[in-house]
Amino acid sequence: MNLKLIVVILVIAAMPMCAESQTSNNTTVSHAHNALKIISGDKAKTQIYCDMAKVFDQIERAGEKDTKKTDTLYRKMNELAKKLGPEYAALVYGLPKVDPNSQDAQDINSTFAALDKLCAK
Repeated sequence: MNLKLIVVILVIAAMPMCAESQTSNNTTVSHAHNALKIISGDKAKTQIYCDMAKVFDQIERAGEKDTKKTDTLYRKMNELAKKLGPEYAALVYGLPKVDPNSQDAQDINSTFAALDKLCAK
C-alpha cells in the first residue's frame, strides 16, 4: 500500500481519538514499532486490524460513486480504530509529520507490511 494513501485513511479513521494525543516527529517510528508489538501480540487486536484492512478494501471498491456506503464504512473503520488503543492513535497522529521519502517512512511502511502479513495467515 502507498504510504500517502495509508496516511489519509488512517488519519480520517482515527481523528476523533487523536484529538488530545501529542507526538513528535522523532517518536512516530517508535509508535509504529510499539503498535506492531501490541497488535501482533494480541489476537483480538490483530483481528481488529485485519477487519480494518477489509473495510479499507470495501472503501476502495465503493469509490466516490456511493458516498452513503463510503460514509458508513468510514464510521465502521473509525470504531475499529478506537479499539486498537492509544498506541495506534499516537502512530496515526504522527504519520502526517513524516516525510514520505525519508528512512522513517520506509521503516513505518515495513511495520504496516508486517501487520498486513498477519492478516494473510
